Amino acid sequence: MSELSKWDTIYSHKLAEPSASLVLEQNQYLLPSQGEALDLACGQGGNALLLAEKGLTVSAWDNSSIAVEQLTSRAQARSLSIDAQVRDVTQSPPKQDSLDVIVISYFLDRALCPLLVKALRPRGLLFYQTYCQHKVQLQGPRNPEFLLKNNELLSLFSPMNVRVYREEALLGDLEQGWRNQALLVAER
Repeated sequence: MSELSKWDTIYSHKLAEPSASLVLEQNQYLLPSQGEALDLACGQGGNALLLAEKGLTVSAWDNSSIAVEQLTSRAQARSLSIDAQVRDVTQSPPKQDSLDVIVISYFLDRALCPLLVKALRPRGLLFYQTYCQHKVQLQGPRNPEFLLKNNELLSLFSPMNVRVYREEALLGDLEQGWRNQALLVAER
């Protein structure tokens, strides 16, 4: 099964209302009151919906046509304007200095990271959340290519100013706290 058909299959069976990622949900107060935002590798668009509700001009890109159709339908039902596109972000990344906000959750392509920094306008914000190699539970991908090493999110976006960062790894009581993922809010 190809990667694209795998995601189309997943989204065709995933009918629950999508929610925004924790990094965006908990830090939405940092969003600008206006501007251009991108939910990159948007899936069903939980992040895009929240960004549009906050009054931003929102684009949402994913390579799954099923996910993009679901997002478009949800946006129309809520009377939200979201430019949802089927787009391979690795082949067609955002243009330089074109965005005020980029949100990424559960997607990792290390080669794309420098282009994302350049895509942000000065003072633009990146909200990023994805899985780490040091996980307590077997959530998310197992392939190390799609899992962050210790503090890797910080190094991938080192040209930016860190505003929020969390990664607890395997320290302390593993039954408590923020586990399995790292999250970052950074400003260009």
